[in-house]
Amino acid sequence: MIRCVVIDDEPPALAILADYIGQVPFLALAGTTTDPIEGLTWVQQGRADLVFLDIQMPRLTGLQFLRLAGPRCRVVLTTAYPEYALDGFENDVVDYLLKPISFERFLKAAQKALALLAPVSATAPEPPPVPAAGAATSAANYLFVKGDAKNKFVRVDYADIRYVEGLNNYVLLHLPAERIITYQTLKELADTLPQPPFLRVHKSFIVSLDHVQAIDGNTLYVHDKLIPVSDTYRDALYQLVRGGRGGR
Repeated sequence: MIRCVVIDDEPPALAILADYIGQVPFLALAGTTTDPIEGLTWVQQGRADLVFLDIQMPRLTGLQFLRLAGPRCRVVLTTAYPEYALDGFENDVVDYLLKPISFERFLKAAQKALALLAPVSATAPEPPPVPAAGAATSAANYLFVKGDAKNKFVRVDYADIRYVEGLNNYVLLHLPAERIITYQTLKELADTLPQPPFLRVHKSFIVSLDHVQAIDGNTLYVHDKLIPVSDTYRDALYQLVRGGRGGR
């Protein structure tokens, strides 16, 4: 479970993000505040894994907060001002959300944070030991994708994804018993999926190495599908294979 703190000088913004956090199974709300000094204290006390941080605040701006907090937690910046995006990414933030923030865009940022924090969370001791370990392991092994209706999200286990096919602004996830189409670019999904086992091998394909049954030159055999490997991604593929990461 990823502990979240929301810091924003506007109470309505706090309420929206608190509600979004409550809808995501792998996030837990640890606190909200309009006072960035109070929020910084929480971070320094180790109360947060992830901070949703406004940039324009009195007393202490979001960028000043980043410099003071250092590497104690991950940060998602929230703001109505796109001109601060470069400053944010230069400070190694997880994501940059422009207000008004939709739940779909929020969920994408949460999935990015999960990919970064899940390996740490899985090994962190949290009481009670057995449930906490199980929860962390579960959180590290799936993602949510937008479904075919408004506010519908579908859980997909990483282990079930054989390969992903890009279709302009949509992606098609190929699973053992079904295919799921979702509004997202292949690059956006590639930034979310754990690597390995997932690897982009072509401008239109991401594969799970756990489902690759054979490699023949520039062709991958993934169950009954032949996936092309482009020259751009071939060296990275063979480096992983020679390093001992095989299919099952």
